[in-house]
Amino acid sequence: MRPFRRKGGDVVARLEPAEAGVLGLLLDQLEQLLAADADDVEGDPVMARLLPAGHRSDPELAADYRELTEASLRSGKTDDLALVRASLPAAGGEVRLDPDQAGAWLRTTNDLRLALGERIGITEETEPPEDPAGEEGQQLAVYYWLTGLQGSLVDAVAAARDARR
Repeated sequence: MRPFRRKGGDVVARLEPAEAGVLGLLLDQLEQLLAADADDVEGDPVMARLLPAGHRSDPELAADYRELTEASLRSGKTDDLALVRASLPAAGGEVRLDPDQAGAWLRTTNDLRLALGERIGITEETEPPEDPAGEEGQQLAVYYWLTGLQGSLVDAVAAARDARR
């Protein structure tokens, strides 16, 4: 991947075919999670990270908050996911994002990192993989790749915003 950079009013990157494929698979998994019934994901730690409780010490207040907000949170995440999918070249290639698309990419890559990090047990002490060929090493490599992708996007969005001022 060539990191995101500012190009005019847009942010641009180039994804290799394998990177676009991995991102597509992660988007599929996130889409399945968001489409699942609330009862199907009850107690799922990933969904707890993606749709956090509105109040931690009062379960009744948290349930009321979830009832009021969950549908719109899921809808917003699903809309962002659709924007990312529409701007992702399936076979790799150039990704060119306007400010709205860049925002959707930032929110969605954050959700992907939260979901993957929760599934594989990322903590502050997690180190890069010693054996990148093993399954755990591959998952960590994807997590760190997403982190780099998101970081370069944040920098490019900031540069584009500063250029508009």
